Amino acid sequence: MSEQKTSVKLGEIIQEFNLEVLRGAENYERVPLRALDINRPGLPLTGFFEHFDTERLLLIGLTENTYLSNLTPERCRESFDRLLAYPVPALILTRGLEPFPECLEMADKHDRTVLRSSLQTSAFMSALIGSLYNHLAPQITRSGVMMEIYGEGVLIQGESGVGKSEVSIELLKRGHRLVADDAVEIKETSRHTLMATAPELIRGYMELRGIGVIDIVRLLGMGAIKPDQEIDLVINLEPWDDQAVYDRFGLESHFTEILSVKVPAITIPVKPGRNLASIVEVAAMNNRNRKMGHNAAQELTNRMDRLFQEKLAEGEG
Repeated sequence: MSEQKTSVKLGEIIQEFNLEVLRGAENYERVPLRALDINRPGLPLTGFFEHFDTERLLLIGLTENTYLSNLTPERCRESFDRLLAYPVPALILTRGLEPFPECLEMADKHDRTVLRSSLQTSAFMSALIGSLYNHLAPQITRSGVMMEIYGEGVLIQGESGVGKSEVSIELLKRGHRLVADDAVEIKETSRHTLMATAPELIRGYMELRGIGVIDIVRLLGMGAIKPDQEIDLVINLEPWDDQAVYDRFGLESHFTEILSVKVPAITIPVKPGRNLASIVEVAAMNNRNRKMGHNAAQELTNRMDRLFQEKLAEGEG
């Protein structure tokens, strides 16, 4: 398992949001963005720079624009001079606002990038933060197979040779979909959920011992793969141990933590004669059932308790 620190180039954000380049700094498209948030520089424009994060994009909307409109040209120039003296990645104007001449003058002086969006400030800000989070969120790579089964995202893990790919190919033949085999890239989204995908190089391929690498799309069609999927359940496959005591009721809920996000997890023992594909299907459906508020083990336990209480009451009567 490896954790990666990510960045996104300013040019990608410009292209994604169709931003107008009013003034571009040298090599501005290759400037890396690493901050998950943005900065509305209301206080910095007044001269207050405490806790000012120079890695954030600057966003000027109607509020900041109105404040600047009430300044004299000299004071407006001083405000932008102080602000753009910091090595900020870019200054973005929203609502199609016209840039102040003093802004472009100071951008030339300090070689800063000035961009513009026609969107309203709140809508653009929300979309931009969401995009930055998706680009820059913590990401790890884990060994395993990621499948979509009955709409549930299932990450199948286990030691090498335990049968992960064999189970997965049987699930594919039953109409479920493959997200990733062998290496699974996992990223935390802005909704504090986990999204899994496959590395670009091996997307759509699967390795089967004795056969080798197979192309899922060519064998089973485009409907057999999915680009990404939220992780709803982690299934750990392990060799059957006659000495181990396995959970037969499922009253206790077990979780595994990935990138500080807790995900339901179960362990399935593997031995010859067990139809693992069917068991994994049932596990996915049961997990979905639990999310809807139905717990078969708890319901059965409650039924047994009621029956016991009734028999006890009859005995006392």
